This record gives sequence, structure tokens and C-alpha cells, in this order.
Amino acid sequence: MQQSISEAIFASSANPRAAAPVTGLSAGMGVWATILTIIAMYVAGRTTAHFSNAVDRAGRIWHGMAMFGLSVIAVVLALIFGGAAMSGGAGIAGSTHSPYMLTVFADIGWIGFVSLFLGWLAAIGGAVQGPFRKSGVYAERETHEVRPAA
Repeated sequence: MQQSISEAIFASSANPRAAAPVTGLSAGMGVWATILTIIAMYVAGRTTAHFSNAVDRAGRIWHGMAMFGLSVIAVVLALIFGGAAMSGGAGIAGSTHSPYMLTVFADIGWIGFVSLFLGWLAAIGGAVQGPFRKSGVYAERETHEVRPAA
């Protein structure tokens, strides 16, 4: 049975029987998270700018950055609500003060920063790419007269 690249990265990095099971996982996860963030933000920025009907380059960039900001807010909220739901609403005392857990959180912080920065650049790059409208006039669409309701 053929495994995907992501399964190979994650399966080869973790050792569930070890005292520190995610040792070495941060490198594989960091590379994969960065690659996926770049691809997702590029495609989302390009799609958002396309559907915005922005005429100029600056308008497309603003729409790409707004999409990036909203996606970051959504991920932060999902992590907060998911973490609260998994911990039963209360943190486990003393679990994050071991040197091992502090190293894991520090690695996640740097990986997150690099992924978000490159994702932000990819969102802007995706928003700038693609066809621009040649003029400020939008294409004429077929319109139908609507009777007033009152």
C-alpha cells in the first residue's frame, strides 16, 4: 500500500513508546506545515482577489491580506475552543513546565511564525497573480427589472 508524503513524514518522526514521543517531530511537521501554509494561502489569495473584482493591484493585495487575517483569526479561535474542549475547560497543572514541553512549545512557536510569515507573502503573491480587468468598467450583465414590493 502506497503512503502519501505527509504520512511518511509524520510516521517516521514520532515514537509513541519513547519518554518524549514527539522528539524530532518538530522538523518534519515544521517543513510540512510551512509548505501547506504557502500553498493554501497562495490559492486562497488568488481566489479571493479574483472574486473581489478589484481593478487595480492595490485592491487585490488588500483583499488577499484581509483573507489572510480572517484565516489566522479562524485558526486561533479553533485552537482556543478545541484546546478548552479537550482539557475540559481547565488546564492540567504542571504539564507545561517540563523542559521537554517548553522545547516543544518553543519549536511550535518558531515554526508557526515562519509558516505565517511565508503564508502572508504567499497570500499577497497569489492576490497579485492572475488576470486584471483592463478598465474600471465592469462587464455588462443581463439585468431584469424588478417591481417594487410596496
